[in-house]
Amino acid sequence: MSKPEPADPSAAAAERGRGTGRVSATAETRPRPATKATWYDRVTTRLRADPVLARRWAVLAPVIVTVLAGILRLWNLGHPAVLIFDETYYVKDAWSQWVLGYTADWPEGADADFAQGETDTFLATGSFSVHPPLGKFLIGVGMALFGADSSVGWRIAAAVFGTAMVLVLYLFARTLTRSVAFATVAALLLAVDGQAIVMSRVSLLDTFLAFFVLLAAWFVALDARGHAARIAARTASRDAPHEWGPVLWNRPWIIAAGAAAGCAGAVKWSGLYVLAALGVYLIVTDAWARRRAGITFWPTDAVLRQGPVSFLLLVPVAVVVYLSTWTGWLLTAGGWGRNLGGETDPGAWGWVPESLRSLWLFHKAVYDFHVGLTTEHGYASPAWQWPLLLRPTSMYYESTDCGGTTCVQNIYSLNNPLIWWTGMAAALWLIYRFAVRPRWQTGLVLTGIAATYVPWLLYPERTIFQFYTVVMLPFVVLALAYALRDLSGSASFDAVRRANGQRLVWVILIAVLVLTAFWYPIQTATTVPYDFWRLHNWLPGWI
Repeated sequence: MSKPEPADPSAAAAERGRGTGRVSATAETRPRPATKATWYDRVTTRLRADPVLARRWAVLAPVIVTVLAGILRLWNLGHPAVLIFDETYYVKDAWSQWVLGYTADWPEGADADFAQGETDTFLATGSFSVHPPLGKFLIGVGMALFGADSSVGWRIAAAVFGTAMVLVLYLFARTLTRSVAFATVAALLLAVDGQAIVMSRVSLLDTFLAFFVLLAAWFVALDARGHAARIAARTASRDAPHEWGPVLWNRPWIIAAGAAAGCAGAVKWSGLYVLAALGVYLIVTDAWARRRAGITFWPTDAVLRQGPVSFLLLVPVAVVVYLSTWTGWLLTAGGWGRNLGGETDPGAWGWVPESLRSLWLFHKAVYDFHVGLTTEHGYASPAWQWPLLLRPTSMYYESTDCGGTTCVQNIYSLNNPLIWWTGMAAALWLIYRFAVRPRWQTGLVLTGIAATYVPWLLYPERTIFQFYTVVMLPFVVLALAYALRDLSGSASFDAVRRANGQRLVWVILIAVLVLTAFWYPIQTATTVPYDFWRLHNWLPGWI
């Protein structure tokens, strides 16, 4: 006698699966418990539902991160109250330039005298300064405000610009993504990075250079934000065939970018690489936008029609800004090389004013110096080593007695290792991401990395240092912020994947803060036991 079939088909299916170890696909199963939303997702959901709260957070986030950056850079800024590392050049040059209008020579033993308050012992003869005047002028402003004999006065300008750079990075990141969370993470990474902290606490030129480079990139981003849409709208409004696109003159952010890049070049010549890279970026993105708008001759249109206009918007203002920073040298007679134009045969350039011919010959001498700089240095690090972080720079070291034990004070310009190494990996990821799905935002970040790194590979024999990467650093942390965002998962991912990704991001950020706290005493000349200092010798080339 056959067994009666259950009335319920699903029950029948379950009955058939009994004894086989399998359950039919049609069998009823218990519903999976709903995954609880992560803390971050709950917060963002609340912010989207409350525009007032969202606006408050958008204002509060950059303020918190910028204040944190300021505290890390300003705390005990005047210690040590002596000229350290290359401060011996830039601080004294800055003060003589502030007083005389040009950099002057100093007598032997001037460093010790300077620290004791004898700050006006400079000579009348001009010194051969191998960098443009703007960075030294900014250092001079701080010295004029706080006193030339104040170590805070020497360094305050770098600290202010280093702090402001964190805010600019936040605004730049907001422009790229419109995300407060993304911008906050990027700015936080820059705020707590050891290299950024150290270079904001010493009176060198590189923080000023990094600030103006980042500012120029942000201005380009502000222009790019609506550029493609403008081209598309102007093209679509025409009845004629779209063989040629519009030529856009009304681009004030490009003029601003040129001015910022001119300031960068007026701090260090390496800023000119950024000017050139941004110019190429403008042409490439313009061609891309014209192609998407359906313009037939889009490559020629971008290069030969819009290209010259973009050049005129970007480059002349940069040149004017750069030359304006030489006003003190041009209007005085004591600067080094001030009369070179009158001492050489001008040839076909006789119509050029003597002062400008002298300035050109000055620049030629400086260029010859830079390309021929191969002096051995214990902390020199060629550019190929930079991604590996093999040889950071120790700028100050003092051993003291601490009641029978040895203590150490050190200023060591080392990146937060976790930020730097994961940032290098993130840069490679961003290249892949851009190749798969090109976007002007990621293209601009990669342009910044390339412009601040690749040129140094062309001079493998030149004496260069790891701390030069402070200019590259803002773009590296942007790449890392992109990678962390991808790791956290998009809204289309399932809740489990987002929860796991966000947990990993939180672990990375907490680890970054722990390492910053671990390294901060070694980067601020805080007195620490010698054994604690030795704990930071992770690689053979460190310290």
